[in-house]
Amino acid sequence: MTPIVLAYLGIGLMIALAGAGSAYGVSYGGNAALGAMKKNSDAFGNYLVLSALPGTQGLYGFAGYFVISGTGVLSPEITAVQGAAVLGAGIALGIVGLLSGIRQGQVCANGIAGIGSGHDVFGSTLVLAVFPELYAILAFAATFMISGTL
Repeated sequence: MTPIVLAYLGIGLMIALAGAGSAYGVSYGGNAALGAMKKNSDAFGNYLVLSALPGTQGLYGFAGYFVISGTGVLSPEITAVQGAAVLGAGIALGIVGLLSGIRQGQVCANGIAGIGSGHDVFGSTLVLAVFPELYAILAFAATFMISGTL
């Protein structure tokens, strides 16, 4: 494969996998919110925040593309090492975004279920949901650092 193909494969994986993780995560939250509203519809604002939180992983994947493209490396003159670096960054951010988005959605869904049952767990759920988010942020930071070497 040519280096530019490797690079664009990495970009595609970065956006697709991180976006898929967000899609699953926000769906978990949304489904939990619909169930919780049957019991307690007064907390819709809390449900909305917790349902939307896993959407950030897809944004990190999309932002990763802009970070890489801002280097000017995505051109026919790209070297094999640069293409491999972009592919590696794409795989790393994509997989971490996929898994952290799904798992953060599950944390948020459980928090939504707790709020729907009458428990005051919104703040605690936000704190616990930050942990999967941290790994997506680290993967994005690594992508940023890799782009600095291109």
